[in-house]
Amino acid sequence: MSNQRSDGAAPSAEAEPNLHRVMGPWLLLLFIVGDILGTGIYALTGQVAKQVGGVVWLPFVVAFIIALITAFSYLELVTKYPRAAGAALYAHKAFGIHFVTFIVAFAVMCSGITSASTASRAFAANLSGAFGLQLAGGIGITLVGLGFMALVAVVNFRGVGESVKANVVLTCVELTGLLIVIVVGFWAIMAGEGDVSRVTQFKATGDGGLFWPVIAASTLAFFAMVGFEDSVNMAEECHHPSKIFPTVLLAGLLITGTIYVLVSISAITLVTPEELGEGETPLLKVVQAGAPGFPLWIFGFITMFAVANSALINMLMASRLVYGMSREGVLPTVLGRVHATRRSPYVAIGFTTLLAFALITFVGEVPALGGTTALLLLGVFTVVNVAVLVLRRDPVEHDHFRTPTLLPILGALTCAFLTGPWTGRDPVQYTIAGILLGIGILLWGVTVLVNRSMAQGQLKPG
Repeated sequence: MSNQRSDGAAPSAEAEPNLHRVMGPWLLLLFIVGDILGTGIYALTGQVAKQVGGVVWLPFVVAFIIALITAFSYLELVTKYPRAAGAALYAHKAFGIHFVTFIVAFAVMCSGITSASTASRAFAANLSGAFGLQLAGGIGITLVGLGFMALVAVVNFRGVGESVKANVVLTCVELTGLLIVIVVGFWAIMAGEGDVSRVTQFKATGDGGLFWPVIAASTLAFFAMVGFEDSVNMAEECHHPSKIFPTVLLAGLLITGTIYVLVSISAITLVTPEELGEGETPLLKVVQAGAPGFPLWIFGFITMFAVANSALINMLMASRLVYGMSREGVLPTVLGRVHATRRSPYVAIGFTTLLAFALITFVGEVPALGGTTALLLLGVFTVVNVAVLVLRRDPVEHDHFRTPTLLPILGALTCAFLTGPWTGRDPVQYTIAGILLGIGILLWGVTVLVNRSMAQGQLKPG
């Protein structure tokens, strides 16, 4: 197995101690479930319902199947190369092209920023709904979202990261909120309340077709299924990763997929698709409709806790990726500076926070931000599925999981298909993704020119 850096230089990590292996199967499972649960289902259920009507559960099932297919590709690669770095590592090993590695890594970073920006909007909306602050819409939500993102940046700057034990607590909080929705919904169903018949009702379309509305909604619902890919970065901190990952990752996807379907059924039974699609607090409406006496501030607090955790995790990931790419020489060196006291990558934190500020201010809409996250990751997943097939020619000495060849082919085709404009994806998502990647390519180009100039200067006779 190669130990080369992404830029082809010899690795400096060999002198560093190995990461501490602390995660067994149960802690890894909680990490995966906690990473998937969060902003997507809390914020976008209503937007999915707006597109397909009562069968709001169906796009989540489609998204689950696509995520599951791609998960098999990740399983082969993480058990074959049980190291951190994830998709960027796999792309570099498969193609050996520095620019491709950079694009994959930067796309993952951008997906973290758009995901955190989505969470900030959801945080503001749930704060308004739970505590009656009447911030819904306009500048109020934007200002609260910006304030929340600034707070995330402060926490990030202070160097506060989540431990495995903290992740267990956060996962339990996130899960509690969704279980409340499920219990409230099914209790109402047993009491004869709500309208169960809605779960089979499609939203009427002009041409009467069902395929394209479901596909369009699935591109949005896919945002709720992302997060499983982050777990491969924990490989070096797991006991026997090549053995435990297949069972644990598949179990995590199955658990979260089941929860999402049950939440969708509960939601559409109690609230009409039209009402569910209004505003940015769909699940708060479900609890209010099914249990009017339930203290909404409690559920609102749980929701804010869940999306706040999503934002912090994603901004931590994004800033560290920028820092790492700077240290590898693929982004300007200034982005790799570390604060002398806090030992945090403060310039990278500032850079990623400014990008998040711009998204919150000038884009704002949760569907656009969530859809952009899904778009970026679908592109990354396409590369990962192709990488599996390419890397079949790179044998390793230890036993590892091997996915049936048909699955990465299907994964590459389905993920690539869902990135296309024919899916009904909002064009603004391509604009946002293009601008973000354009910023990255510009920074990469400047870095290459500076590095080349410095190298030529060093070669001149003194």
